[in-house]
Amino acid sequence: MKAALKAAVSVAALCFAVPAWAQDLPNPPGNLEKLGNFRTTGEMTDIPTIPQTGPKAEAIKKTLSQIKLPQGFKISLYAIVPDARHMAVGPQGVALFVGTRKTKVYAVTDRDKDRVADEVKQFAPSIGFSVPNGVCFSKDGFLFIAEQNRVLVFPAAEFFYEGADVAAFQVVKGGELIPKEEESYNHTARVCRVGPDDKLYITLGQPFNVFAPEKMELYKEAGIGGIVRMDREGKNREVFAWGIRNSVGMDFNPKDKSLWFTDNQVDGMGDDIPPGELNRADKPGLNFGFPYYGGGKTRTTEYKDQQAPANAVFPQVEMDAHAADLGMTFYNGTQFPAKYRGGIFSAQHGSWNRTNPVGARIMFTSLKPDGTADKTEVFADGWKTKDGEYLGRPVDVAVLIDGSLLVSDDLAGAIYRISYQR
Repeated sequence: MKAALKAAVSVAALCFAVPAWAQDLPNPPGNLEKLGNFRTTGEMTDIPTIPQTGPKAEAIKKTLSQIKLPQGFKISLYAIVPDARHMAVGPQGVALFVGTRKTKVYAVTDRDKDRVADEVKQFAPSIGFSVPNGVCFSKDGFLFIAEQNRVLVFPAAEFFYEGADVAAFQVVKGGELIPKEEESYNHTARVCRVGPDDKLYITLGQPFNVFAPEKMELYKEAGIGGIVRMDREGKNREVFAWGIRNSVGMDFNPKDKSLWFTDNQVDGMGDDIPPGELNRADKPGLNFGFPYYGGGKTRTTEYKDQQAPANAVFPQVEMDAHAADLGMTFYNGTQFPAKYRGGIFSAQHGSWNRTNPVGARIMFTSLKPDGTADKTEVFADGWKTKDGEYLGRPVDVAVLIDGSLLVSDDLAGAIYRISYQR
C-alpha cells in the first residue's frame, strides 16, 4: 500500500493513479474525498499571505532584543505565523509547516535562503481542520497532521503546498482517534512523530485535571492519557505508553531510539508541586504513574488511598511546577557547539494559574553516556517580565536544516530562529 501511495503522488503518475489503500477507506465528505481522488475543489485559486513586515514585526523584534542566551547565540524573527504551535521542518528544506489549536495549518517558505521567511500562507485551505496542532514528517516526505479526533496524511506536502488543493488522505477517520463521546475542549492538542520503526506515534491527553475511576478502563483501552502508535496507514493501533496526564511534546533519541516526552502535571495542588516532567520510554508498555501520581512522585488527592502501580516509571527530569513543558526536540545539527549536540531542547509555555508565574523559556537537557538525563539548564529566557507579564509564550522547538533552532510562540504569533556564530 505504501508503495502504491508513493507511486500515486509522483509527478509522472499524478494523473493516472489513486492509492490502493485510499480506495479502501470510506469516502470522507466534501473536499477531502475530491482531494483523495486527485480532483480539484475549485474553492480557491489565490491564497492570501500573512504580512511579514510592519508594526507587529517591529514589536516582536523589540521583545527579542531582551531575550537572554548563552554567549555566541542570537535570536531573530523568522516568521509571523498566527497562533503558531507545533512545527514540522520539510525534509527537502522547501517549507516549514506549522500547526495551531484553531482551524488552520500554515506553510512557511524562505525562498532566498536568508533564514527569514518570505512567505507565510495557509496550507490546504480547502480542508476544514479541527485543532490541527500535531504536524510531523516521515523521512520520505509524508506530512501527517494529528487533529483533535482525526489524522490526515499529505504524501507530497512540499510539492503541493503552493496551491489550495493538496493530495490528502485519512489515516484515522474523523471520530475514531478517540471515542466521540470523549471529545473535549481541554487537553486536545495532539503531537505526532514517525518513529525509527516507521510507525506513527500520537499523544492523547486526557481531558480532566484528574479523571474519575470509572474512566480508567476506557482510557487504558483507547490510550487516552497516553501515547498510541500505529502503522502509517492507520492499522495495527496499540497503546505504546500510558499513565500520562497530558503530553504535548515528544521526540526520539536517534542514538538509542528511545522515546522522550514532556508531561504537564496536575493543577490545584499548590504553587510548588507537583513538578513538570521530562520522561523516557525505552520500550513499549510502560506506565508513567498518572492518575496515582500528579507529577514526579507526588500523589494525587483523588487517588492517594489507592495502591499505585508498583512498576510506575518516574521522570528523567523534574521541571519547575506549573511551567507548562510542551514541545521538545533532540538537537541533531552541527551549528551549535559540541555541548548541545545530541541533547534535548524543550519549551516551557509558562504558568496559567501559579501565584508567581514561571516558564516562558527554552530549556536544555544534556544526556549521560548511558542515554539517561544528565543536567537541565535554562537556555533562552526573557519572554516574561519581572511583573509576571508575558511578552511571548514558547510552544515548540525544531531544528532547521542549517542547524539553527526554531521556536514557536502562540501568544506573539511568531516563529523565532536561534543561531550560533563561531
